[in-house]
Amino acid sequence: TDPPKPTVTLQPSRTQIYSGETVTVRCEIQGGERAQWTYEWRRGQKNIHETSSEYRISRLTESHGGGYSCRATRSSSWTEWSDSTTLRVTVPSKPTVTLQPPWPQIYSGETVTVRCEIQGGEGAQWTYEWRPAKLNTPPTYSEYRITVTESDSGGYSCRGKRSFSRTEWSDALTVVSKPKAELRADRTAVPVGGSVTLTCSVSPSSSSSSSSSSGWKYYWYRDGKSYEALTNGQISVSEGGLYSCRGGRGEPVYYTEDSESVRIDTTVSNRPVVTLYPNWSEIYRGETITVRCEIHGGDTEWDYEWETNSTIKPPNQNEYRIRSASSSNSGNYRCKGRMKSSQHNTTEWSDSVTLTVSDSKSYLL
Repeated sequence: TDPPKPTVTLQPSRTQIYSGETVTVRCEIQGGERAQWTYEWRRGQKNIHETSSEYRISRLTESHGGGYSCRATRSSSWTEWSDSTTLRVTVPSKPTVTLQPPWPQIYSGETVTVRCEIQGGEGAQWTYEWRPAKLNTPPTYSEYRITVTESDSGGYSCRGKRSFSRTEWSDALTVVSKPKAELRADRTAVPVGGSVTLTCSVSPSSSSSSSSSSGWKYYWYRDGKSYEALTNGQISVSEGGLYSCRGGRGEPVYYTEDSESVRIDTTVSNRPVVTLYPNWSEIYRGETITVRCEIHGGDTEWDYEWETNSTIKPPNQNEYRIRSASSSNSGNYRCKGRMKSSQHNTTEWSDSVTLTVSDSKSYLL
């Protein structure tokens, strides 16, 4: 009878074997184990110079991949060729360091879980090597819970190892210094019966990442006291005060630096008026005139604020007496009041009044 058809087996028998590993290729003849066979091997159509029933390939490379087949001979009798058994040699892909929670950025002082992921290498028994080296406490795990520090300026990277196979290093996950929240107001005075929108953000926040993917919750403060905590970075306020905010996320909560404070005023309905005494819009150099800010309605005490494009600025009082006028006093004057009893309550700006100081009188003869 014809000798049985051989079978090629691989040891280990995994379909995925990584470069750098060792594999044994074996030619088995059912029922012919005791016979003295001589073997012939080939990979694809190319003959291999091996004559034994098995041979070992150390430190596999991609070039070792292919379909292996064998046949055997004894006393001028040949078996037929075995079916081809494919050896797939996989080059491990470059790992990726991922974050849990999956934030796009980590900051100095945060506590996070870093994980080393090797795409396509999930079934393999890897050990992991990390940078910085302080993470390499044996055994080397695929993930660690760490409090990141800026001193690890090179960031966090990893690679996988198994037997003689190792991946390349992953790209580094970098650490950014503790961020500071930024507070913006669409205006700084609440109009009568209206509101002001305040927006808190944490930089650097990439434009592609919303606050939800970045994990931030926003903590709002008014006059130094806790005001509100929201996942939305925007609030609408209708009362004056000194507002600030900061971001917080994670467990335990990691806080950003506080934002700069923004002063929001509430506009009261009292309307200021600028008047001139005497009521001349044009005066001459050397003359005396008083610019006065008058606020009507109630007996409220006010602090006064002036705005002018003249060279000489008036003091923050309700009237400004110019004893000897010069061209430096020419310009537009407007004022507003701030309540002495509640510094966040202000009037609107008055209408402007123009004062012109001329050099000399001209006489019509």
